[in-house]
Formats: sequence, C-alpha cells, structure tokens
Amino acid sequence: MSVLSKINVHRRNIMRNLTKNVGKANIQDDFILVDKSEIKKVLICRPNGRLGNLLLITPLVQEVSEMFPNCKIDLFVKGTLAPIIFEKYDSVDKIIHLPKKPFKSLVEYSKVWISLKKAHYDLAINVDQNSSSGRLAVQFSNAKYKFFGDSIDESAEQKNDFEHIAKYPVYNFRNFLSKLRLPTNSNKIIAPIDLKLSASEITEGRKKLKEITDNDKKTICIFTYATGAKCLSEEWWEKFYSQLTAEYKDYNIIEILPVENVSQIGFKAPSFYSKDIREIGSVIANTELFIGADSGIMHLSSAVHTPTIGLFSVSNLKKYEPYDNCSIGIDVNLYTKKKYIKTINTILNNGRLNGLSKAI
Repeated sequence: MSVLSKINVHRRNIMRNLTKNVGKANIQDDFILVDKSEIKKVLICRPNGRLGNLLLITPLVQEVSEMFPNCKIDLFVKGTLAPIIFEKYDSVDKIIHLPKKPFKSLVEYSKVWISLKKAHYDLAINVDQNSSSGRLAVQFSNAKYKFFGDSIDESAEQKNDFEHIAKYPVYNFRNFLSKLRLPTNSNKIIAPIDLKLSASEITEGRKKLKEITDNDKKTICIFTYATGAKCLSEEWWEKFYSQLTAEYKDYNIIEILPVENVSQIGFKAPSFYSKDIREIGSVIANTELFIGADSGIMHLSSAVHTPTIGLFSVSNLKKYEPYDNCSIGIDVNLYTKKKYIKTINTILNNGRLNGLSKAI
C-alpha cells in the first residue's frame, strides 16, 4: 500500500470515529408519518464516485420511489457517473456531486455543502452508516425526517442476505419507516440492481456484439481486470480461459476491456472497449453469461440482468456478490475446474442456484 493510500485509510478511520455518533439520538420516536404524500422531496446521500458503489444504491432508489410514488429524489454523490447511471430513473431529479479532489476544488466543494442547507427536503437518507460524509450531509440538511443509515432492528440483521451492501440499506430504511409508524413489508424481496437500459440501447448492444462475433452463436463474456488485490493473475486467467475455450466450443467467448485497456489473457479473445458505461452494459446484456472478478463491471453486468459469476479472492463475498437472475459469487480459493464447469452449466441451462454450493 502506498504512503498516500495509508494516509487516506487513516483519515477515513479518524472521520468515522468522529462522526459515528452523528444522528444517534435522532431516532425520531416522537414523529409519526401519517400521510405518504407528505414526502415530496427526498435526499439520498452516497458520497462515493465508484461505478459499483453507485450501482449498488439502485435498489434503495427503487424502494424509495415505490414507497413514495409522488416524490422526487436528489442524489448526493461524488464524481460524474451518477447522471449516466440514473439517466432512466424518472424519480431522480437532481444529481449533487462533490468534486473528486475537494482540496483542489475548495470553492466548489463548499458550494455543494451550502446548496444542501438551502434546499428543502422532506426526507434525507444516508445509505451507508459508515460513511462520514453521508452522515454529515443528512445532519446538515434541513429535512424533517432524517435517517442516518443505522440498523435499528436486530431482527433485520438476522436475515440471511442482510450483510449485502445493496440490501442492508433497504432493510434498515424499512425499519426506519416502521419507527415512523408507516406500514412496510419487511419480507418483500429486495429489488435487483438496475441500470434500466432502454429497448433501443439493448438493440444497439446486440448490433455491436454481432460485429465482434460475426456469427449467431451464444456468447460468454469475461472481464479479466480488477483493482488491486482483487485482480487475479495472468497465470490464473490464462488457465481459466483455456478451460473455457475447450469446454464451450459452441459459444463465443469475448472479453470486455477495462478503461485501462489491458487484458490478463494477452488480448487472445475477441474484445470490446468503450468508456461509455451504458454502451458496455448494452453489450453485456446480450450475452448469456458474464464471468469476472469483484469490480464495477461485475456490478454493471448484474445491473443489466445478465447471469453473473463473480470471482472473489480477497473481497467479502456475502457483502458484494451478484445476487439476481441466477447469479452467484464464488471463492476462487475453494473452486476446482469441475466446480467451475458445473456452475457455468447450471446457469447456461437456466438452472436455479439456490443451494448450488452445497450440491457441488
């Protein structure tokens, strides 16, 4: 880890300790939300600019939109990806984004925080209870109802999927609403991660895929890159790619390239490169299966509803694994060639993956 990275980790730990009690006394037991139509303007705070983390809040955005169908949502985030990700979300009104490097943009940084104070919100929500900036943004807002992201019901934590980063914010939000005496269905299935591709975008993706493969065979898509320790070695990918090409001769195998334009298999497979997130998603949406390590592109695959195999070596699998549409996260440290093939075959044959790991 570089010196700057160590400093950044230390800074985040200090900020979390300083802000962990912000809002703790604000459970609002004395408030009762009688009329859902009272909630017309909502602020959702996730001051993070990573592709995966932004995609992972789409289930919460869907939950809020469904609970308060007449509301408009502002998103407090970082970077410039959010307008692209939430382009098709009619309920999302304004994207408020912090600059990626606040100390180099102090004036802009200050203006963003001032704008939060000036705006009127009926409800403010912090997505991640461990986000210092998220907690502060909710506290700084003038919303009547403020939810800081904390778990306030132990029964929710007992759910098998509570640990997932896309799901526990929804469970915690439901519990918060119950504290406001608002009826919720705590057992309702959490919505999938969703980019909301249009029919025309999917059609264009099909055309691009056809240009790559130049045949009518079905396609398996791989993504061989990931950041830091999550990135599997070239040796690992070379072996895995050889297994795929030997086992699935009736399928095209293409590689989605990262923005860095690198390949862990030396560009041996036909590949697709783009910096347009929605364009990448449209191509993946037309494939039968996506296989890749824990990354933003893995979550993008989930968000376009392509069955996804997430390859985990160091990340918390229960927290980040793809969970919808026959998708699964697997620990590469525990898998053999036979297990990979059986998992892939199950998905390609539209089998359900419930209990699959026990059956293998």
